[in-house]
Amino acid sequence: MPLYEIRHTSELSPKQQETLAQGITKIHSTKFTTPKLFVNVLFTPFADRVYFAGGLPKRGNHIIANVRVGPSRTKQDWDDLSNDVVALWEEVVGKDGGKELHSLFLLGGMVGGYEAGFLIPGAGEDTQWMETHWSAFEEKAKNGNQDFVNLIAEVKERGLLPGKINGH
Repeated sequence: MPLYEIRHTSELSPKQQETLAQGITKIHSTKFTTPKLFVNVLFTPFADRVYFAGGLPKRGNHIIANVRVGPSRTKQDWDDLSNDVVALWEEVVGKDGGKELHSLFLLGGMVGGYEAGFLIPGAGEDTQWMETHWSAFEEKAKNGNQDFVNLIAEVKERGLLPGKINGH
């Protein structure tokens, strides 16, 4: 449900892109109850783009994320997520010599949308949303949609729907 766009001036190898995408997905999905299937990461090469900071032309790496906000997600939650994403970037790409992450902006203006065949829930409403759509998720998995096979396995493994799905 979130969309993280990585606008990079640093050359990123396919392995670095995969590691960043998997890391951001893990960070977001474990910080909140968002299943991994719904965490989106987009890479946009930015080396040939002109951008300015302080009125001066700059080169830099940026992550801009459109996320769902609500009372269940505190400023501290977002600060922790930001620190985790920056640490991931520094581990995978670097923090010196033009490789550093210049900015990470989390934009909380997502008021609705549609993904993988479903309207997205509000922030903090993931559990109720999954319960509502569980039979449709199972049907997609039964019909061979590997994304939903993985989703069902993840929800069960993480215990995201205790009592109803996990047999508790």
